[in-house]
Amino acid sequence: MKSKSINLLLLSFCLTAACAFGQSKSNKDGEWRQLFNGKDLTGWRHVGDGNMTVENGIIQTHGGMGLLYWTGEKFGNCTIRVVYHMEKENSNAGFFIRIPIEPMEPWMPVFYAYEVQIDNHPETSDEDEYHSTGMLYAFTKPLATAWKPGPEWNTFEITLDGDRTIVMLNGVKVTVKPLPKKKK
Repeated sequence: MKSKSINLLLLSFCLTAACAFGQSKSNKDGEWRQLFNGKDLTGWRHVGDGNMTVENGIIQTHGGMGLLYWTGEKFGNCTIRVVYHMEKENSNAGFFIRIPIEPMEPWMPVFYAYEVQIDNHPETSDEDEYHSTGMLYAFTKPLATAWKPGPEWNTFEITLDGDRTIVMLNGVKVTVKPLPKKKK
């Protein structure tokens, strides 16, 4: 399996959520590695409104649309574990994958990358199942529903394997998809 190194990983929160994420496992060595140190945002950069802080070992979001992304290195074939919960019953957020260049503003990944959606109730924003938690936003329908409500912790394991993306949510496979072609 040839590893591509065009992937930046990015977390986007539109509403308040908390995240204690940060493990990556390369298909090459099979070892998990922490990306978030639990103390501060070393290795991470933020663009957009709002801001992120670390409180009690958890990344907290404050304010509006913003993107927090890892600058430590690029990833190819790997599995990323993201542990998160929402402050309320539901929020609209996501985890971006396969970002080809460093974002200079928060909307860039929306047009040039893929978002693993976090939204347990997309119907509240007049959206459908293509926009629910664990989906590649607007590209995939759920294989299963496995999210837990806002204040409970959820775990994504997002596997990037060549052009294929597999999303496990709380141990349940919810998405398997070759990458769709982005419109230019």
